[in-house]
Amino acid sequence: MIPTREQVAAFADGQLQGEEAAEVAAAIAADPLLQAEVSAHRALRERLSRHFAPVPGEAVPSSLTALLSPSAPVVDLASVRASRRAIPRWTWIAAPALAASLVLAVVVDKRREPQEGYAGDQIASALDTQLVSEQRPDASVRVLLSFRDNTGSYCRAFSRSGTAGIACRDENGWKLHAAGTSEAARGTEYRQAGSDVAVMQAAQEMAAGPALDAVAEREAKMRGWLR
Repeated sequence: MIPTREQVAAFADGQLQGEEAAEVAAAIAADPLLQAEVSAHRALRERLSRHFAPVPGEAVPSSLTALLSPSAPVVDLASVRASRRAIPRWTWIAAPALAASLVLAVVVDKRREPQEGYAGDQIASALDTQLVSEQRPDASVRVLLSFRDNTGSYCRAFSRSGTAGIACRDENGWKLHAAGTSEAARGTEYRQAGSDVAVMQAAQEMAAGPALDAVAEREAKMRGWLR
């Protein structure tokens, strides 16, 4: 058996059961490359879990507590699982803040607009210089992850002041593609984390492969994030 990337990710998250779990486990045990992929997946999930660690301490917004009322619609978990298995996914996106419903839109840096549709100085500087594994916890702009899209361009997801976005590098700079905005710019860390997760979902759809690890990020930085 040659497991799919989705099956390997599900195995790493402990989501497979029965005969399928046994077959995938056997295939991984016999393939060092698959073992490395499982290890990388779990390491990335742990790193993102630490990023969202403060979230559970925040008060739950009233819009979410309303979901617990007797009149709230019942969700068919079986159908939800089936839909998730039907599309490529990065399982670490299923963070606690997925409950926040967010809209994707093009984001523009309002502080300075050197060129329409491109990141301003503050965000561009962070995307040029910050590595996910080395950035300060209190950085005003946090880089969430890096990846390459279907054209081979380097793209990076970022978070700043309750807004998260995705920018891809081209010869003109960091072109902005998508963003998830929290309910209010002054919102709690819970809302900010929700926007991060929405953008990471968008990154999953844009990416041509897995997120870059620390070594690949350093190499991309040395090349100026250009193809």
